[in-house]
Amino acid sequence: MLNFKHYSLVHHYFVMSPSLSQPSLSSAEFPLAHAAHAAQQRLIEVFDALAPKPGMTRSSLEGVNLMRANSPLPRMPVMYEPSIVIVCQGRKRGYLGDQVFQYDAQQYLVLSVPLPFECETEATPDEPFLGISIRVDLTMVAELLMALNETQGAARNEPLGIYSTPLDPALSNAVQRLLDALVSPLDARILAPGIVREICYRVLTGEQGDAIRAALTHQNHFGRVAKALRRIHADYHGALDVDTLAAEAGMSLAVFHAQFKAVTATSPMQYVKTTRLHHARLLMVQDGLNAGAAAARVGYESASQFSREFKRLFGLSPVDEVKRMRAIYDSPPPRIVKPVARYVTAV
Repeated sequence: MLNFKHYSLVHHYFVMSPSLSQPSLSSAEFPLAHAAHAAQQRLIEVFDALAPKPGMTRSSLEGVNLMRANSPLPRMPVMYEPSIVIVCQGRKRGYLGDQVFQYDAQQYLVLSVPLPFECETEATPDEPFLGISIRVDLTMVAELLMALNETQGAARNEPLGIYSTPLDPALSNAVQRLLDALVSPLDARILAPGIVREICYRVLTGEQGDAIRAALTHQNHFGRVAKALRRIHADYHGALDVDTLAAEAGMSLAVFHAQFKAVTATSPMQYVKTTRLHHARLLMVQDGLNAGAAAARVGYESASQFSREFKRLFGLSPVDEVKRMRAIYDSPPPRIVKPVARYVTAV
């Protein structure tokens, strides 16, 4: 089992849940621990005001969504777009191929490419799961990378598509200021976009910066696969084949297959199929489309084939899965936003 938490920073900055046993603190450490606990309580209070109901709550700022679960959620297929996910309370566990990773309070997760994986959530009514998802604006990131170009070298290792890291004080402070700004409509409109930009900057210059940087450049295999992934999400409803995607990545078929699986833990055409099925589920849950209409919208010619593959992925028929999703969430999850620019790069 692989756990992608980097423990080197855990003692640099942490907030422990009151339900956990705490280590003895010196007189010098106590004020810092007390301040950290107060900051955590403030964060939870603001979160409760912004997102009192379970499920995904859209904030007033495009691309920033609040996640809440008041009870455990079983392991289920999910698809995350490129995003920064900050956990304020509770814990999630993700499964990608044979890799297992967890992210909990005071950690952030970066998905540098859109990835389908499976996820389960630990939460209770007394300690609900609370998290913030910030969509990675590739245009903004490209601008930041250009500004950082003189001081940032090439990635030291081939990056991963997903992993988690403890928050540092500067990033934690920016998250708190973002939540505070979202409480006020005027602050959300004037101040919040700048804070989101700061959060992206701090992630880019932090431990996970190489992953996002590589996703926007074509100097290594990861970046070339990321380009093919953007093509899939722009044209998932169209006629896509492996030859087209390999050409998009600028790789031979054999190399493309191997590198694509290294990043996504699946094959190119299985990834295309999974992407279509996730989009179809959203169409049924959010827009009320029936299975046949959703299947046609995402590129299926056979409704029966769609139903078979849907049940194979989600474990339930389309009708039963929609009922399950609506029972879990008081409000439907936010729509996956189609990329505005297909080929955003920072070479």
